[in-house]
Amino acid sequence: MVKPVSTLSDTALKNPPDDSKGREVVLELVDGQKEEATLARSFKPWENEVEVVLTRNGKKHTYCLSEVCCIMLVGRPTPVFPSQKGGLFEEVETLTGECYHVCIIESKNYPTGFYGIPTDKESPYKLIFFSLLGVRKRSQDRPLGEILEEEGLVQHSEIEDVLKIQEKLRKRRVGEIIADHNKIPQEKIEKALKNAEKSQTLPPRARVGDILVAAGLVTREQVEMALASQEDGKKKRVGALLVDRGFITEEHLLLALANKFRMRVVNLEKIKPAPQALQALSIEIIHKLKVFPVEVRDGRLVVATSEPTDPMIGDTLRFSTNRGIELVVATSKQISQAIEMHYGKLEVSLDDLISEMSVEEITEEDPEDGSQIDESDSQIITLVNKILLDAYNQGVSDIHFEPESGKQPLQVRYRIDGMCHVAHKIPAVYKRAVLSRIKIMSRLDIAERRKPQSGKILIKNKKLKLEFRVEVTPTVGGFEDAVLRILSTSKPLPLESMSFLPENLKGFKEIISKPYGMVLCVGPTGSGKTTTLHSGLGYINTRERKIWTAEDPVEITQEGLRQVQVLPKIGLTFQEALRSFLRSDPDVIMVGEMRDLETAKTAIQASLTGHLVFSTLHTNSASETVVRLVEMGMDPFTFSDALLGVLAQRLARRLCEYCRSPYHPGAGEYKELVQAYGPEWFEKHNLPVYTKDLKLMKKEGCEKCNQSGYKGRIALHELLLCTENVKVAIKKGASVEDLKDIALQEKMTTLKMDGIQKVFQGLTDMSQVLQVCL
Repeated sequence: MVKPVSTLSDTALKNPPDDSKGREVVLELVDGQKEEATLARSFKPWENEVEVVLTRNGKKHTYCLSEVCCIMLVGRPTPVFPSQKGGLFEEVETLTGECYHVCIIESKNYPTGFYGIPTDKESPYKLIFFSLLGVRKRSQDRPLGEILEEEGLVQHSEIEDVLKIQEKLRKRRVGEIIADHNKIPQEKIEKALKNAEKSQTLPPRARVGDILVAAGLVTREQVEMALASQEDGKKKRVGALLVDRGFITEEHLLLALANKFRMRVVNLEKIKPAPQALQALSIEIIHKLKVFPVEVRDGRLVVATSEPTDPMIGDTLRFSTNRGIELVVATSKQISQAIEMHYGKLEVSLDDLISEMSVEEITEEDPEDGSQIDESDSQIITLVNKILLDAYNQGVSDIHFEPESGKQPLQVRYRIDGMCHVAHKIPAVYKRAVLSRIKIMSRLDIAERRKPQSGKILIKNKKLKLEFRVEVTPTVGGFEDAVLRILSTSKPLPLESMSFLPENLKGFKEIISKPYGMVLCVGPTGSGKTTTLHSGLGYINTRERKIWTAEDPVEITQEGLRQVQVLPKIGLTFQEALRSFLRSDPDVIMVGEMRDLETAKTAIQASLTGHLVFSTLHTNSASETVVRLVEMGMDPFTFSDALLGVLAQRLARRLCEYCRSPYHPGAGEYKELVQAYGPEWFEKHNLPVYTKDLKLMKKEGCEKCNQSGYKGRIALHELLLCTENVKVAIKKGASVEDLKDIALQEKMTTLKMDGIQKVFQGLTDMSQVLQVCL
């Protein structure tokens, strides 16, 4: 390979200009901002960060290279001249859309990026370091034909022939194309055009196609085909023309394009893709873009494509994954084979399947009867399976099957982040068949339609095991509703991921680390009580502890726990399970729910005899829980000695992190927050004062959150610790309000207080806090 013509010496190319401490730089950030600064210490790309002193405020700041598109060192560039060969001169486009023409210093390429010297002698930058995660596209300045010729794949004469063909295609007129495609003599077309000009019967700006249609030489369809052919000809590239003429193969073209756009070439037949890469992209995106994920490398997702000229592929992948992307090149054949091997063929979508289930195909007289459609029909089986998998993939907590009366469709609603929305509408004739199929899968009596039934569905899809709790309830009109709770969506989470405020996290860890006593988690159904208790169990789960749990149902499984499914039908109640646990040498016991007084009393006795007991209750607040248990018949002295703490919990919708935007609240809005929190406690807890710099977050809406502005949920907590003052109050029979006041003095924050603090943190907004807190 011929080296580029340049005034740079070999030494200059191998040793780029100084990028040491004190050097003036300009940082182009991935968010579009530019920062003037000086290097606080020498920049070393392999450290994956740059430390600078910002010019605007004199403060030191460290940027990870994933936040940076490029680092430009201020100074006069060393003159370089574009070369005819060698390929070191490139155009580099960053994620912000900025383009730079540079001479690449190949000896200074790093896993995190590469150096380039601006070719423009008027450039204010002496040297530029480009972060790989900040580059959208890079391309050698020299033409593709030159690369192919240099690699010995084509002759110079063949490239010249193709360039002439390309020029001819770009200049072809519609009349010529029509003449070629329809075998009409050119003279006849010219005559028709002249006659139209003389007759003046057509508008002065009439198109050639319109004139030929009016003359009866061609049809409108033939004109449209000619126009499309003309447009395709204008877009025809040299590489495609070389393939069409048989000068090179598609594989040769792909290799040359990879060279031009500085992409690695991979052989998917010899690569074993990483599991985390295979899970990073959805099947729909993989089939739509015809790409294949290969590995996760240096923080980037490596994805193979056979279309290296299309920058939109990288943009789409970056947007959908919210991570850095490195595109590599593989043949379309290898990509198709890899997709089929690891993902299978793309199945028909759920919406397409429902649309194909046309009512017109059914001929029975009574559309509500559905007598010609039964639950064993392959279409019904496929439909129900797809709904279950689709709901799981979308992060749904509950699926509601709601048949409407008469000829109205079967409505399917999904509950996501606590809110229901209509997901599908299935033609009325399939109502009974779909419900019967659900009952068969959950082993229920399909003939019984008069009373409620409960069951469970277990399905396996590839390596994925899903579990659904099913509740079927009869409704008016002789129909049945079915609600499926997805159990396998819940997984044990570390306590640090449970949205605890620091003080609450510290307090909760302290009480669950005690050797004995009782910890209660309270709140309404679906508020995450079981998830929180399992996170607590995960925190204390060691080889030295024997932990028993009794649950109905067992929603979360953990290694090291001995878990029991309660079955009241056969007499295995929470109380019976608890009695059995006490004879099975336990250290920690979790009772899924205290449903009666006897279970509560047994649990308290267990906590007083050297066991740590966890349980849940359906109450509204921590202080109310204590008072209610005493009113139920608990001995206040025994109960106060046993109780370690009560955690009340709610789930509020979280602001979408992809589209939420900052804003300055008005004085009235700020005052409402203070009043809702309590002015006295607002000041004592050191919450932000009102200034012109105060920022809160508000919802916007984007594709990630389905334009709702919210994605996911955040837990709000109220932790009442059973301190000495609280114990005295319990023994004296304190009221709910008195107990609450004492707990507040002991540094408890109420659910609403917790929520308002998370409003100031930008995690949610006040409307969501008020929906779950009084």
